[in-house]
Amino acid sequence: MPVSIIQHYFPNLTVEQQQQFAQLQSLYEHWNAQINVISRKDIDLLYERHVLHSLGIAKAMAFRPKTRIMDVGCGGGFPGIPLAILFPECNFYLVDSIGKKIKVVNEVAQALGLKNVRAEHKRAEEVKDKFEFIISRAVTEFPVFYRWVQSKVSKNQFNALPNGILYLKGGDLSEELKDFQKRVVLYDLKDYFKEEFFETKKVLYMPVSA
Repeated sequence: MPVSIIQHYFPNLTVEQQQQFAQLQSLYEHWNAQINVISRKDIDLLYERHVLHSLGIAKAMAFRPKTRIMDVGCGGGFPGIPLAILFPECNFYLVDSIGKKIKVVNEVAQALGLKNVRAEHKRAEEVKDKFEFIISRAVTEFPVFYRWVQSKVSKNQFNALPNGILYLKGGDLSEELKDFQKRVVLYDLKDYFKEEFFETKKVLYMPVSA
């Protein structure tokens, strides 16, 4: 799946952004051979299943400049790295409890020249800073994730949506979200991306009061 899929859905990329997205395949192939952060079958579908999936968050929310965003359980850098390319004027802080994954994130960010990415080997509960948005890709059940991050949201409001959580999830979420139904908005990614992979994928948005 070539990088052209990204340009198809995000046609206004600068030349630099196009070049940065184009580098992701070789960078992740290189690092994945040393530290397995993406399943072997998925590395050939990197742009659809990882990069474009991460950018699904951008279909729900276009972050304004200076927005601070924390990616919890970022693994090898998803969704944080693709979003950092797309929103170069925002600040991304990526954390993961597995140190070797953070090594990959730092190496990739450095190779791409991303000055807006900071990554640390840390659990979400240990983070003291506050952010306008917390993002993640299905690291755990949503009620557990909410407990981890609810105190990390800033009062500083300046985006189109109130500050809160943007969470990539798939499948039937009715049981998982039963205690949050009135507060959560679901964005179906199949409404934005035509690939079959996105048929059951969603962006879950929930405002969180600081």
